[in-house]
Amino acid sequence: MRTTSTWCVAIVLCACIAPAWANGPTAPATPGLTEIPDAELGAMRGRYIVGDNRVAWFGVTMVSNWVTSSGQTLQGAMRLGFDLRGGKPDVSFQPSVTITEPTAAVATAGGPREVDGSGLANVGGLVQSVQVAGDGNLARNGLQLKVREGAVPDGIATGATTTVAETASGGASARAALDGGGARILLQVAGQGVAEQWIDARSIGQSIRLAGDGQAVGNQLQLDLLRQSVPASQSVHQNLVQAIGMTRAGGI
Repeated sequence: MRTTSTWCVAIVLCACIAPAWANGPTAPATPGLTEIPDAELGAMRGRYIVGDNRVAWFGVTMVSNWVTSSGQTLQGAMRLGFDLRGGKPDVSFQPSVTITEPTAAVATAGGPREVDGSGLANVGGLVQSVQVAGDGNLARNGLQLKVREGAVPDGIATGATTTVAETASGGASARAALDGGGARILLQVAGQGVAEQWIDARSIGQSIRLAGDGQAVGNQLQLDLLRQSVPASQSVHQNLVQAIGMTRAGGI
């Protein structure tokens, strides 16, 4: 059995100015210079633009696959995109789900088994979890972040009205949907377990919970951040505005 341990990654992009003498000795007075109070420096936070590029598009791709011990296969997939080049984000969503019929009878486990993943609801940020209560299982969570520059991907329908795709067969179900303020893939096999992936305002997560034997389950999630260079004229304007703001902050 192979598992991927739970791990968390936090990525924070910010621009801030902190007092150089916070919680330290007072700087010696210098003729012609006036120290800016901490409160004023705190009010200036967030007024500056770092670099000459901006986020043009943010995309999320999720794929979940499951092969049961009987040969039945399940797949849930989705592509979620946010085009940020205009004044208002243009959201695109493409879900898909498939289930094939089993090729053999499902072997029953010797005795009841339970796997409880309710505690994941209390975790924020990035979550990966694998819980197994069976033998001969294969489970894997994988996540990838790509930051690049270039053109916005083609072939992604915008303004789509489809917000859910779901199907069920032979005690198995697959669902990919936009609901509850987020996007989620959910695969379930009766008596064997659950696999899911999600992204919302609170967290990004992958979870596999298996109570059967001989299951092969994989979650793959990819985040794409596409940057676009700011036109030269706009970059000059931003630099001028920043320079004027710094001049005012310095009391000149």
